[in-house]
Amino acid sequence: MGFIGWIILGLIVGAIVKAVLPGRVNGGWITSLVLGVVGAIVGGWIGDLLFGGGKMEFWSLGSWLLAIVGGLVVAGVYGAITGRNKSAA
Repeated sequence: MGFIGWIILGLIVGAIVKAVLPGRVNGGWITSLVLGVVGAIVGGWIGDLLFGGGKMEFWSLGSWLLAIVGGLVVAGVYGAITGRNKSAA
């Protein structure tokens, strides 16, 4: 799957992340969608490293799982960073 495919998948994952972690992602839908795209790309990159660059298709369960896990991790890290900044202020 190409870079554009991961971006499209990331937009979908961003909506899923917003539904799963509504309080962790401050900043609304745009922030969630951007984090989903970054998470999907990171998940795809990690999957590429772990699984040796196997052919990943858009409708593959593995692609979706990597994108969702990547999105959740990126959203969790983002929530931890922004949460610390708000409580320190």
